[in-house]
Amino acid sequence: MELGADRLAELSGRPADKLTRRDVARALLTVPAIDALASLPEIRRGLLAAGNPLSAAFWRSAETTLHKISDGDATIGDVQGWLEATGTEPIAMIGLHIWSDQPERSELQEEMHARLVTYLEEQLAAGDVDPDRLADGDTGALRAYADLQERWMTSPLPDGRIPMHELLDEQDEEFLAEWDAADADALHALQTVLDQVGERRLPEAELRTACRALRAELNRGPGALLAAFCGSAAKNPPIDDAEFWLSVAVGVASPDGGLPDDPAEAGDFDATDIIGADDGQDLDDEETWDEEPDGVISALAAVSALDHYDWIAAISALVRGGPETPASAADLARYVSEYDPEDPVAPDADTEADVDEDGFGDFEDADFDAEGIAGLFEYVTLLWREIGAIDEDDRLTALGWWGLPEAMRRVWTPPA
Repeated sequence: MELGADRLAELSGRPADKLTRRDVARALLTVPAIDALASLPEIRRGLLAAGNPLSAAFWRSAETTLHKISDGDATIGDVQGWLEATGTEPIAMIGLHIWSDQPERSELQEEMHARLVTYLEEQLAAGDVDPDRLADGDTGALRAYADLQERWMTSPLPDGRIPMHELLDEQDEEFLAEWDAADADALHALQTVLDQVGERRLPEAELRTACRALRAELNRGPGALLAAFCGSAAKNPPIDDAEFWLSVAVGVASPDGGLPDDPAEAGDFDATDIIGADDGQDLDDEETWDEEPDGVISALAAVSALDHYDWIAAISALVRGGPETPASAADLARYVSEYDPEDPVAPDADTEADVDEDGFGDFEDADFDAEGIAGLFEYVTLLWREIGAIDEDDRLTALGWWGLPEAMRRVWTPPA
């Protein structure tokens, strides 16, 4: 289907002599690229007759982009860049805000996007935006175009609203709602597993031994990393052993601490040293700790990168397997790979994974990043050993069998 100036005017809702480059570009993207290319001569003649010829730079960029699309060589970035070079298309990411695709925009996003387009049209008409320089990829023009939009986004509207603040607040609300829903789903899945497994007794003697060691070591060696994770539990440890242990275990999965006040208490943990390390580094040894806090930041970031799916997959396998279940970082990654939330049958957690020379087995999903997930869990297993949830052979203890699912239940239960 070929396009003409009249059809473009119909699509954009304004007459041919008022069409912008953005109007033309977006209309060209509504049809197959081969049809859009065939339509270019007719569109150019129609706009010329309407007294709106646009520019040679625009038509060159349109032809180049449409050819790349037709040949299958265009990326999303290529197309977005071409649209932005029209001078009235908002850039995809402004500060911390990313525009959703049009069908997925909220009412607020749609309003602010439309307001920004109108503002850019005013700046274009005033000569403050040079679309030909944008089309040619001029670095200065591109930077000025981005700065122009950032200023608008962070300036008050006539009604007092600041677009960036409004959009980020909405984004935060949506994220928190999605997170709460994921918490609820994970809690339900965990409870289903616990109902299947039945009673798990609290091992009193193991708990006392673990808590005695924890209280003594919480600010030394790997214990300092643990203190950075569990925050309030380290600063004001509960007197009751069960409550103390669970609050620390909660901190491992959902850190509420941060960097220690004394940088000398922070360990230099580097994921590149952990994954496939060949220097014999012992992360449990206090000598691996130095005065740089980078490692604590790496550890907090790594554990925060584990999502609900990763945690419920790992915990489900451990709960079903019971004490002595393999719980190394590679084992936990295997459980994530094998987990099927639609299938109540647990992965085989009672046996060791078949591993290759790098320490990772043949996972079922070829796209699954076994090494990456195991690298994130490496910090978790380090801290689980510290609290006695797994032993020195990376196997689940009776304390871990009782306590880890109870800790995760607290992580996913909304505050009263």
